[in-house]
Amino acid sequence: MTSPTPIPTPIPSTTASPCTCRPGATVWLTGLPSAGKSTIAEALAERLRTAGRRVEVLDGDRIRRFLSADLGFSREDRNTNVQRIARVAEVMARNGILVLVPVIAPYADSRAAVRARHAGCGTPYVEVHVATPVEVCSVRDVKGLYAKQAAGEISGLTGVDDPYEVPEAPDLRIESHRQSVAQSVSALHALLSERGLA
Repeated sequence: MTSPTPIPTPIPSTTASPCTCRPGATVWLTGLPSAGKSTIAEALAERLRTAGRRVEVLDGDRIRRFLSADLGFSREDRNTNVQRIARVAEVMARNGILVLVPVIAPYADSRAAVRARHAGCGTPYVEVHVATPVEVCSVRDVKGLYAKQAAGEISGLTGVDDPYEVPEAPDLRIESHRQSVAQSVSALHALLSERGLA
């Protein structure tokens, strides 16, 4: 009668190291058109990718084209657009990606719903107000929107003839008209590093 083959005892690995993966998060940059939201987000993304961080930018204009092309610019449609973006961002963030969202999101209740969605899922969320005055934005006028509004070609421009509800307590407020892009990026990077998200 043969004796049973002994089950080998697993040998603990001496090379394994604890997981140093950083959690994903959504960083929402809200502000007026031409405030500098996308510029800051893209510059920060480049800096983070260079350091090996998984990061994606959900730019408002690009999102409109492929996710919300069916929507207009009424308050209801703007809110629907924001919530769609929030859903995508939260799922990505939950899977370890740092998601930068440079999207106007003009209404306080809509932004509160975005924060609540993330809180309900236990997903880190950072709200950044790019607080550039409308006078400065209209001079920058990156997309020519202010000129078109002044000429009567468009209406419903956020901050001009459509409301922008200024965030009362954002996690960070950036005055991009008072500092360089590099300084703005460094301020946001410092906050994310402080929270273990960068």
